[in-house]
Amino acid sequence: MSTDISDLNGRPVIIGGGAAGLMTALQLAPEPVVLLSKSPLGAEASSMWAQGGLAAPVGADDSPALHLADTLAAGAGLCDAAAVSRDVHAAPAAGEQRAGLGVPFGPPADGSWRLGLEAAHRRNRIVHATGDGTGREIMRALIAAVRRTPSITLLEGVEARRLIVEDNAVRGVLAANASGALTITTNRVVIATGGIGGLFADSTNPGGCFGQGLALAAQAGAKLSDIEFVQFHPTAFDGPSRPMPLLTEAIRGDGAVLIDETGERFMADQPGAELAPRDIVARAVWGHRAAGHRTFLDARQHPGAEFAQRYPVISAFCKMAGIDPAHDPIPIRPAVHYHMGGITVDGFGRSTVQGLWACGEAARTGLHGANRLASNSLMEAIVCARWVAESIESVSAGPRAMLRDDAMPQASDPSAVRPILTQGLGVLRDRDGIARAIRSLYPLACGHSAASDAALVGLMVAVAAIRREESRGGHFRSDFPHIAASAVPSSLTRADALAAARDIVESTPFARSALS
Repeated sequence: MSTDISDLNGRPVIIGGGAAGLMTALQLAPEPVVLLSKSPLGAEASSMWAQGGLAAPVGADDSPALHLADTLAAGAGLCDAAAVSRDVHAAPAAGEQRAGLGVPFGPPADGSWRLGLEAAHRRNRIVHATGDGTGREIMRALIAAVRRTPSITLLEGVEARRLIVEDNAVRGVLAANASGALTITTNRVVIATGGIGGLFADSTNPGGCFGQGLALAAQAGAKLSDIEFVQFHPTAFDGPSRPMPLLTEAIRGDGAVLIDETGERFMADQPGAELAPRDIVARAVWGHRAAGHRTFLDARQHPGAEFAQRYPVISAFCKMAGIDPAHDPIPIRPAVHYHMGGITVDGFGRSTVQGLWACGEAARTGLHGANRLASNSLMEAIVCARWVAESIESVSAGPRAMLRDDAMPQASDPSAVRPILTQGLGVLRDRDGIARAIRSLYPLACGHSAASDAALVGLMVAVAAIRREESRGGHFRSDFPHIAASAVPSSLTRADALAAARDIVESTPFARSALS
């Protein structure tokens, strides 16, 4: 590494190379910042794979009030209405700002928008860039902007392993690259590491997105909220590729329907049909498959012959699989897609640890509640980065800390955790299945192996899930299928989770007999 690390001490450190991290770094310019990305920019960012677009109330028949109402309805009682209102009012300007960076957002020369429709939106309000390649276009522009911004020191191939915290305040970042360990002293850290899909076998997220930022925050003592709410996208391409290619909801917005191997449209009689909220559609597909059926997205009539033009990325991977969407149904199944919960933050992205912020999917801002409304995530990553940056700018660099010689944790490997979470924390959950997952995860989370950090995140998700004895949004308990009368966000620390898990482990007959 050619950069002298001592020159970077005291600067804000942003961990994560997706849209949220890149936007935060750009918003902080010209203040010098350090951006850590464990892989080349964009290589393991879920933002790169986003197809749907950015939700913004820019249509003539739309308004922030309507967008607010749709988001609150999808969130099933757990959204923070003030946070949602602020985000949706800022969304139109966000698209224009990205256009200034070279993202092809914004209306064409005639002033008219071509807006897509996605599930649970009552208006066409999805702003696209190059059809189904919105995430790729946003990341292309943001990466180029970061590389040409002199105030951003980009450290690619550097993985944050631990936050150094004293008296509930950040003092530094312990990281590693191929050459060994490095420590950056700082009192300002932003976690923007994305979601947890890599903890599951079937996911649309890159395998490198397995909750490292949540582990960093949890090990530092921060609170996590609503982490039991995992969104399964109902229409991932049913094939061997990982991450699983996504079939964007916009296809159903264009009129495509869900069918089985007999041609039956199995959601036709459901409220909202194929455009019901994602959790409802995912459970319907899951249940139909559990009954022995295969499931398909049928776009032969709508959009039909226009499919390849409207969805060039999807059309390309279908072609590689020998499928022509204009003539063939596309095999689909649910897959983990988005994590509604995350690090507990306030309206400026501040966590419960002083000097630690979170932005994007790693944060729980209150926007998504129990079930994310489609295409609100790119909006969140872009608009919330500004508020995080404003908050960081108000905090001056602290004195150079004398850091202790912390042991370097191993690089994380989630492979041992994936089958456990896939089995116990899927689309449908019950107490016995969650408890089995907890018993398997607990010893891993308490250890010091490559699986420990991933197991800790999985364990915290499982403990939050076993405590929520109701079905709401992305969390569905077959043993508690009804929604509770009041909606209460969950909150959990590492210590809380380990104590609760220990009680479950020690309460089993097997554990009691083994200890006697």
